[in-house]
Amino acid sequence: MPESSAFSLRGKVVVQFGGTGLLGRALVSALGAANATLVVASRNRSSLAALAAAEKKARRKVEVDEVDIGSEASLHALRDRVLARHGRVDGIVFNAVSRPMGKFSDDLAAWRASMETNATGFFATVRAFGDAMAAQGSGSIVNIASMQGMVGMNPWLYEGTAMTAAPDYFFHKGGMINLTRYLASHYGSKGVRVNVVSPGGIFNPEKPQAPAFRERYGKMTMLGRMAEAHEVGGAVVFLLSDASAYITGINLPVDGGYTAK
Repeated sequence: MPESSAFSLRGKVVVQFGGTGLLGRALVSALGAANATLVVASRNRSSLAALAAAEKKARRKVEVDEVDIGSEASLHALRDRVLARHGRVDGIVFNAVSRPMGKFSDDLAAWRASMETNATGFFATVRAFGDAMAAQGSGSIVNIASMQGMVGMNPWLYEGTAMTAAPDYFFHKGGMINLTRYLASHYGSKGVRVNVVSPGGIFNPEKPQAPAFRERYGKMTMLGRMAEAHEVGGAVVFLLSDASAYITGINLPVDGGYTAK
């Protein structure tokens, strides 16, 4: 298929945070297919090495680099290394997430630990790289939230299964959606766009969700099923590309119609 220049990421330097999980790997593949110059950052060295090997096998090039998003110094060091290698940063994808909290009754220490990555780390990352893009007068930030930042918890989905819905995830993803609007306003005059993508439930072939959950979830959507991880990448590529040059501050649900039903 011929490459459309407006939707292409060729020549754009993109840093993705959180690239070794199910959705992260799918986003890496999507950005690679769109010809981004891609740097995937994580603190897990072995997972990064495996990711780089898999992408090389698929004939897609990806750079990997270590970072601790809980450390502002580590984020600044990563930013400076990317700028030294490439001279600019055209976009970031914030897909990093920590899930220390499993249920409502967990000790508050789990809630506090969740904050470190999902709130403080998120803000520190966007500020470090957003300021760099603002200095050059252009850029695009795409944050990966969840439709669970848009709706309340539905206990019916989980009845009779071992699955639960942790409260911190709803809190962080709802906050991410609204902070994206703030950031879009803050950076807009400097030519930096900030948007958020909110995926719905994604089927995990590596650890399949309970059949009862999948059946009920499908009934809540307009398309009658959970998402596949690769189906989220197009929205992210679009928001990083020049095809969305006049779009900022939006929340784009990729949820099969769940939140519109």
